[in-house]
Formats: sequence, C-alpha cells, structure tokens
Amino acid sequence: MAVRNPSTIRNILLAGHAGAGKTLLTERLLNAAGATNRMGSIEDGNTVTDWTDEAKKHGHSLSSSLAHYERNGTLVTLIDTPGLADFFGQAIAGLPAAGLVGVVVDATKGIETSTRRIMATAEQRNIPRMLIVNGIDEPQADLEALVGKLRDTFGAVCVPVNLPSANRDGVIDVLGEDTSGDTAFGDVESAHTSIVEQVVEVEDSLMTQYLEGGAASLDRKAVHDAFERALREAHLVPICFVSAKTGAGAEALLDIIESQCPSPLETNPRTFEKLDDDGQLVESFEPKSDASQPLLAHVFKVASDPFVGKLGIMKVHQGTLKVKDEVYFGEGRKPVRVNTLFRLQGKDHVDVTEAGPGEIVAVSKIDDIEFDTVVHAHANEHLRLRPLPLPKPMYGVAVELANHKDESKFGPAIAKLQAEDPCFVMDRVAATKETVLRGLGEMHLRVMLERMKGQYGIEVNTHQPKIAYKETVTANAEGHHRHKKQSGGSGEFGEVYLRVAPLNGEDQEAALANGEHFLFVNATVGGSIPRQFMPAIEKGIRQALTEGAIAGYPMQDIKVEVYDGKYHAVDSKEVAFLKAGKRAFVDACRKAKPALLEPFVEVEVNAPSQYMGDITGDLSTKRGRVQDSMVDGDTCMVRAVAPLGMLQNYANELKSMTHGAGSYVMDYSHDERTPPNVQAEVVAAYDPHGDDD
Repeated sequence: MAVRNPSTIRNILLAGHAGAGKTLLTERLLNAAGATNRMGSIEDGNTVTDWTDEAKKHGHSLSSSLAHYERNGTLVTLIDTPGLADFFGQAIAGLPAAGLVGVVVDATKGIETSTRRIMATAEQRNIPRMLIVNGIDEPQADLEALVGKLRDTFGAVCVPVNLPSANRDGVIDVLGEDTSGDTAFGDVESAHTSIVEQVVEVEDSLMTQYLEGGAASLDRKAVHDAFERALREAHLVPICFVSAKTGAGAEALLDIIESQCPSPLETNPRTFEKLDDDGQLVESFEPKSDASQPLLAHVFKVASDPFVGKLGIMKVHQGTLKVKDEVYFGEGRKPVRVNTLFRLQGKDHVDVTEAGPGEIVAVSKIDDIEFDTVVHAHANEHLRLRPLPLPKPMYGVAVELANHKDESKFGPAIAKLQAEDPCFVMDRVAATKETVLRGLGEMHLRVMLERMKGQYGIEVNTHQPKIAYKETVTANAEGHHRHKKQSGGSGEFGEVYLRVAPLNGEDQEAALANGEHFLFVNATVGGSIPRQFMPAIEKGIRQALTEGAIAGYPMQDIKVEVYDGKYHAVDSKEVAFLKAGKRAFVDACRKAKPALLEPFVEVEVNAPSQYMGDITGDLSTKRGRVQDSMVDGDTCMVRAVAPLGMLQNYANELKSMTHGAGSYVMDYSHDERTPPNVQAEVVAAYDPHGDDD
C-alpha cells in the first residue's frame, strides 16, 4: 500500500469561544461528507467528538477530540477543541498539527474572548487562519455588521470568500463560476473584486495582469496558488458562512477545505530544534513533507482509552511510520516497536498500516510516549518542537487526601492526569507545606478532581492555598553568631561574621547564569576560618534561604559575604559552622530591612460593557492596576496586573458581579513587595519551629 500523497491531506483545527458551535459544525461536516449516517446533537450527547461522560455532563468540550472524513480523494482530519478559557491549553497544544485554524464565530454573539486569543496565537505561530461564521440562520444575527467588526478587529486581510443567500438557506461562492442569486448583504461582484485584489497583491505578475485586464484575465490556477501563498503569509484570512444546525453552507465549506485550504506541502512547516547532551540548542530546522526522509513526528496529545489504555496522538511531519517499525520516543535510548497504528473517529479507531507526511495517527500501549514528544528514527538524537506558548496554570487549590490509604495511588494518578493535560500541574510548596494543584481556572480543577475520583477512586479535601510569598533584603547589614557546645568529650565550636546585601548588577547576572538567586562569597583572609568549613557555612545559609528569616518563606536575591570568624583546633566541626553560618545569616537578614515579595499576575477580563465600571473599581480595591481597557459594542475588555492573593476567589466574584456573563484569564507577571500592613500581618502570624541546636 503506497503512502498517501500529502497534497490530498488537510488538517483543520476548529477553535473559538465556548458555545460558538465547533462540535456541532464538526458533526455537520462529517455527516455532509458521508462519514456518518446521522447527525448527532449536543443535547442528546451523541456527537462524534464530545463522546466522553464528562463532556456530556458539563455540556461543553473539555479536551480536544479528532475525527476524519474522505471526500473526492482528500483526507480531512478535524481537531475539535474546547472553547472554555479554562481549557484553552488544549487548543494551543493542537496547533502544531494544524495546517489551518478554523476560528468559529457565533453569528449572534460575535467576537468573544477565545476568538481574539486563538487568532493572535495562530498568527504568532505562523499558521493560516480562516474565520467561520456559524449560525447564519438566526434572524437576529447582523451578518454585515459582524463582517465589519471582524475586519476592524483583525484587519483588512479578513475577506469573505462566500456570502449568505438572501433567505440564509445557503451561500454564494464569490470565487466560483456560478455567482447568481441574491445575498443577505453586499453584492457578489464587489466581494469577488475584494478577494481577488487581496490575493493578487502577493504576486507582482498577477497584480500587473489584473490591472491591465481585470479579474477575467487571470488564470484560475494562478489565482489558487496566490490564494495559498496569501494564506501562508497571513495576507488573507478568508471569511465563510455556515449554519451547523440547518446545514446551510456546509457543502460549500467542504469545497473550500478541499480546494483552498493548504495541504502539508503548502502550509508553513513547523520548526524543530536539535539539542546537545546539555540541552543547549545546536540548530533549528524545518522538516520536509517527504515520505523517503527519516521519520519525524510530534505527539500533540496524550489520552486514556478505557479499552487500549494510553494513547499517543501524533502528526507525521516527515518520513513514514509503519506498523512493526522500531522508532525512538524523545530522548529514549532504546527503540520501541509500534504494534498499533490508527486514525481516530471520536472514540472509535480505524486501523491503518502506515502513515506518511501530514497524516495524523495514534499509537497505543507505549509507556514512553508523553505530550510534546518527538518520534524519530535515530538513537541519541535530542529533538524537540519549538516550545509552545501554553498558558501558565495560576489558579490553585490545596489538597489533602480524604483517605490516607490512597497515598500510594495519588502520585501515579496525578502523573497520568498531567500527561493528558499540559496545563495541569502539582506543586509541593515548601514555603507553605501544602500540596497545591494548579490549572487555568476553577472549572478546570473541578473537572480534574472529578477525573481523579471517577478514574482512580481518589477523593481529596480542598481549601484555598496560602500565598507563596518570598523573602528578600533591601539593605546591607552584618551578622554574627558563635556556636559553642560542650557536653563532655569533644565539643562543637564555630564562629562566623558575614555581610548580606541585595543581589543586583553584575553579581545578579553571575548568579542567574548559574540558575541561582543567591551569591555566596568567601572573603576571609589569614585563615580565620579554614577552607574546609566554607561548604558547611554555605550549606547552613542555604538551609536558612529555604526556611526564611522573618516569616518562614524562601529567600532570594541576596548576596552573602563571609569575611571573618574563629575556629578551634579540636572542637571545630562542619556541623558547628553549619549552625553558626545559618544563625549569622538570619541575624544579618533581620537587620537588613527584610521584605516580603508576593506574586502578581496579568489578568484579562471580558464582560458585557455595562459592567466595565464595576470590574475596574473592583480590581482597584484588590490593589490591581488597570493597564488597558476597551469597549467593543456590547462587550468590554479590561487588562490589569494584580496580586495573586487578591484573586483567589475571583471566578466566583466575577460571576456574581456580571451575573455569569464575565470571563477572565490570568498569567504570572512578576513579584512585588507587599505593603507594610500585609507584611506585618504575615510576619506576626509566623510561628518558627524553635531552636535547631
């Protein structure tokens, strides 16, 4: 069986805001292409891509899901991604597999938070985009105004490639041969001229020909090639219209995907990186869509299947992957045999014997497979895809096992959940002595806890995590401690004098070069402290860095200089200097105007415009600083930086403030000094663990 020609492959990632209709559109396209014999519905919970129990329970896609169809010799894989902000990482994770991102926009609701985010991210990753306006059958949808908003927001590169008919039961292709019929807005001739003018701008020869002879003089293949180039260069973002509910425009969208969307030979290739044994970049390169080249595939999703276990879903970028091949996963030194290979149709598997460039396939029962793994043909190669811009999980809950008998199961269960979701992490926070699960929002973590209970039988009690402050110093100071202990026989003796100072300038650069926020300097002279005791002093100081000096939180950005001390020929031991160094450091830090640092986050809030004043006022009460705000019709957007500690319950507060209509996303920004009153409260509540002598 010959490997499929990459020119007959299309990979489309469907993204957009929650409720825009991505899953129903996937269902409609599969049905219109003949891949299914009936239309499923969200209400009945029988769609191809929302097949999991949790998706049915919540009424939303909670992870990306794949389906495919073959039409007119073209294999099309659709990646249906979640639209909820809490699961936005799933859409980002699928971008490396996409030849084009179809951004689905609700015809009535218009541009929403996730619309902006996925459009911006796809543009940054140099992936062609198409805007799919869904719900054209809704009588209240002002389609002409929506096109204007899309062009105002995303630029004049957004141009309709078809127009809804006057009664909205179909569409008219503005590039096709048959352009007859009345439209819901605009006229076909003007729309045709707009898109031709947009496309020919990327080819000087076509532009000259167009100016001399008009659109009729242009060769259709030349226009198609220019269309592809304009897509690749982000000089064109086609707008097309459809109704997933009635099927209006579905056949036209299938035609556009086949005839206009890029194949793996035409789209922009992903960038891979080769690293040396120390993890340093050696070179960047782009794979070739050539079946004869060495294998290069990328795992963009890991999932659990109730029947076959762990699945690794990958796109083949170069070479050929066959059943029974022995390949390498990531940095694995031993080859792994591929015993199964299949395409996904929701929860169902379609076996294949091989996959070539551009194809998306899955393998099962391979323990070494992880998210973002590169699958390749040669041992001792350290390869990775250019790192993805995944959102950083900032929303957290502290957890404790409800049943301590589950302790042995907890770690493996968390590892499996993390493998499936790159935006779900677990922190064991030494500063607060808590185990904290972090995700992109309250619903994200709620779903993960449901999975933990349903799949692994583990229940946890949750509470709001303590803020992971950091400690530092803001002035220079000296510290001293003499450790002397005599209890019969050999005693313990060590005396240390040291200075502390804020770490900055060249010292900070030197520390950061070693991955540190701390610099230790031996400035003693004349042998006041023998060299063999310096590591013990540094070890004691590092213990204090972990335990804190004023409130029990880790310390950072401090330079320590040991300049004097005393020792005893018999009684001086490493343990004595460890304790003396630790106490001298704490003594100096308490004199050096210590300060608490707290994490600040960037937060973007989207809500109906009527709530803009309430949102900005509320953020101000949380010590937030508004950086930007914008009103776009009936919606508003507010960007601010604020302390993470003040946003611990923001999901519920925003829901109450906007009657459930607001949403937000946040990401770590930086650390800032806490106000004096906050620092005083935290320090007063600190209960040190007493003397360590």
